[in-house]
Amino acid sequence: MIPPVIASGSPLHASCVAVDGKGLLILGPSGAGKSALALALIAMGADLVADDQTMLLVEDGALIARCPAPLVGLIEARGVGLLSVPSVAAARVVLVADLGQREDQRLPPLRKVTILGCSLNLLWHADSSHFPAALLLYLRHKRWA
Repeated sequence: MIPPVIASGSPLHASCVAVDGKGLLILGPSGAGKSALALALIAMGADLVADDQTMLLVEDGALIARCPAPLVGLIEARGVGLLSVPSVAAARVVLVADLGQREDQRLPPLRKVTILGCSLNLLWHADSSHFPAALLLYLRHKRWA
C-alpha cells in the first residue's frame, strides 16, 4: 500500500522501528497490523521511531524517519491501550514492509520502491510466525540474495 505521492515532512500513515540505527518503514491499510508488527519487533529489541504517523524527509541522500512530537515513545497495542516503549528520535530507512501486499513466493525476488527519490528494498507481508524475526535479522545482517 505504497502511497502514490508523499510530501517531504508530511505525516504518513505508517509505523517505523529501528535496529542498530537502520529503519524499517511499515506500510499498509488501516488494520493491516503495522503496530502489531512494530510491537513484535520492539519486544525482540528494536526501538520505536514512530507509530501510526511517521514523518519522512531526505537528509544527505538518505530517507530519514521521525515521529511527530506528541507521539514520541507511544505505540498502540490493540485491546491493551497506548504503551510507552523505548524509542529513538530518528532512523535512516533501509527497508520497507508493505503489509497491504501478501507474499506468495517462498524465495521472493528482490523488490525495490522509491520514496522521496530514495531507492529502498521492499518486502511484502509473509504470512508466517517468523516474519518479525526474519525482519529483525534482515536489518541486523542483510539479505543474502
